[in-house]
Amino acid sequence: MENLLPEIRNAARALIVRDDRILLLRKEGYSDGERFALPGGGQDPGETLQQALLRECREEIGTQVLIHDLLHVADYFKVRDTEPPSTRHLVEFLFRCEVPDSYAPMNGEHPDKHQVEVVWAPLDTLPDMPIFPRSLAQFLGQSPGAFPHVYMGVID
Repeated sequence: MENLLPEIRNAARALIVRDDRILLLRKEGYSDGERFALPGGGQDPGETLQQALLRECREEIGTQVLIHDLLHVADYFKVRDTEPPSTRHLVEFLFRCEVPDSYAPMNGEHPDKHQVEVVWAPLDTLPDMPIFPRSLAQFLGQSPGAFPHVYMGVID
């Protein structure tokens, strides 16, 4: 793989579903138009995955989340918009999460680059939405109750 950055970056993402809707970040400013993504992001040194996810959700969606089970782990190769173009290897950890019942979608105090709003999207619209990464769209349409429990917790 050309221009593959040497570091592997962990990222924690929140799958938040309520009343057949999923909470997504809407992003603009890409050459191919708008994109939708799950809240969450990169794990900083010294953070657990859960700490990273709590911080990222406060920054992006402006609320505390309740983290439940780890649903999915995937390797992902993200092409970065750099000169020269480069690729970052990400390992994405997708957790089932909840927001408070009173939560209304809003940007947090430090939204993602290109993030313009937070939306509740109907699950049945996911196949037609520009979800990023695209491979997540089919996975996200499944019932969260159908996912296996794969997280082992902290191992000493």
